Amino acid sequence: MADQKIIAVVGATGAQGGGLVRAILNDPSGGFGVRALTRNVDTAAARALSEAGAEVVAADVDREETLKRAFDGAHGAYCVTFFWDHFSPEREMAQAAAMARSAKAAGVGHVIWSTLEDTRRFMALSDERMPTLMGKYKVPHFDAKGEADHYFTDLGLPVTMMLTSFYWDNFVHFGMAPKPDEHGVLTLTLPMGDKKLPGIAAEDIGKCAYGVFKRGEVLQGKTVGVAGEHLTGAEMAAAFEEACGRPVRYFAVEPAVYRKYGFPGAEDLGNMFQFKRDFNAEFCAPRDPAVARSLNGELQDFKTWLGRNISRISFG
Repeated sequence: MADQKIIAVVGATGAQGGGLVRAILNDPSGGFGVRALTRNVDTAAARALSEAGAEVVAADVDREETLKRAFDGAHGAYCVTFFWDHFSPEREMAQAAAMARSAKAAGVGHVIWSTLEDTRRFMALSDERMPTLMGKYKVPHFDAKGEADHYFTDLGLPVTMMLTSFYWDNFVHFGMAPKPDEHGVLTLTLPMGDKKLPGIAAEDIGKCAYGVFKRGEVLQGKTVGVAGEHLTGAEMAAAFEEACGRPVRYFAVEPAVYRKYGFPGAEDLGNMFQFKRDFNAEFCAPRDPAVARSLNGELQDFKTWLGRNISRISFG
């Protein structure tokens, strides 16, 4: 890798980071090498990345000294947090701050921060359209990332803010796929009304990030939103129906009902979907699929993604 620009990838065995690692490895003539950061280098996923050609190093986003070592000598750094691992906005912001300081200390030439909107810029905590959570957030896993943006800009880092979208992979891993109703009819339940939901394959987020690194300085100091397609719940249900060969209907549940479903994070996700519904134009605007396609020529639409993944989705 001596003649390559090294990209240090946080969360290299996760959805976004893994996609970026594979994008770099699949482009051996691209001029980039990859340093895959993971808490445990002995997992099967970490070993697989090493065998594929990645430099795998141990680093923990809760231990800043490990990040500084892992970022040392890197041209780029992909910084991402995973709220659902701990459900703590404060911990997420601390992790972001540690990554920003570590990138600054290492003199990283290009940083991508995987972020989301701070919804409190759109509605005050006193706004009663949706409940305030944890005393100071509307959508904790959005607000923490958005609030953390300043850690990167305050240090003057050459940073690209990358706004991500709803993972279609949530239909595989997060239990959001259509489920039979009381009559046995598959039903896709989302509190989006008739509004469009920007979505993307998690793998494509990593490929888009690679496109950002390849663009280099032109995207530093910019915010880039990525999405594969904007679809209503009814349009997604129709795509599911075509892919699985069974009738699928869309049920536009109210956010207040969704918040009471009782699974971990239901209130946060209920508020998230309501934010995307109620501020739909503002949320969709920065996530033009044409932008993502310009960064990733292999960008999938929902129908393509479903065709490749329908066998992995449980409709039970």
